[in-house]
Amino acid sequence: MKQYEFFRVTLEDHIATITISRPKALNALSTAVVTELETVIEDVSAMDDAWVVIFTGDGDKAFVAGGDIKEMYTMNPDQGVAYSKLGTRVLYKIENMPQPTIAAVNGFALGGGTEIAMAFDIRIASSKAVFGQPETGLGIIPGFAGTQRLPRLVGKGMAKMLIYSSMRIKADEAYRIGLVQKVVPPEDLMDEARALAKQIASCSPNAVRLAKAAINQGLEMDLWSGNVYESHVFGLCFTNSDQTEGMRAFVEKDKAVFNGKPLPKGEPQ
Repeated sequence: MKQYEFFRVTLEDHIATITISRPKALNALSTAVVTELETVIEDVSAMDDAWVVIFTGDGDKAFVAGGDIKEMYTMNPDQGVAYSKLGTRVLYKIENMPQPTIAAVNGFALGGGTEIAMAFDIRIASSKAVFGQPETGLGIIPGFAGTQRLPRLVGKGMAKMLIYSSMRIKADEAYRIGLVQKVVPPEDLMDEARALAKQIASCSPNAVRLAKAAINQGLEMDLWSGNVYESHVFGLCFTNSDQTEGMRAFVEKDKAVFNGKPLPKGEPQ
């Protein structure tokens, strides 16, 4: 497996686990970390054997504590724009990874930490996790698409309250407002994430990837256009062996064994 400076990547049972490892800085997102993260995401996205992706933070204190304030403190406006565009681009790549993705939030997820968690498909949080967009208390606003993803996940009013006030919320409140899908004891976090990943990986990897494409693209369309797109993607399911194997197993009362053979190039991934 390729080695990185700030990340560890493992692959087991078709599950790729990405761990950000900068624990002394609470996994803060410096320019160097975000730049390497882009490479990591591109590498993992290209892994045919990686059917599900889990992302978590090293250590027991932080998932990602936020941006690197010491670095941002000296930025001028042009550097601020460049840093924001870098983070926004990388998180967009996370959101559009072909594989289904799970953020296992193990501690502080503030600022860029909340923003990076929101880029993943599903968020499972430790009961000790803390979320928030504290940027206004620092004289800035969220810069990694927090003003865009948070309202889409929790509603405009709730997002404005959280961003305007710079407040932090605990995992149970994050669950209540729909920011995370599940809260578990800290010692169970990775087991729960892996169990969900294994459940997803037991399904057709191509069907799951196509479902992700249909959801992500469809939400950017009006309802009818989304329906038309879904029909197109539904048809693509019949271009690979996963559909044949899944339906054969159902008809013959057998257990399906999917090989995850990649879809034809150029089709939605």
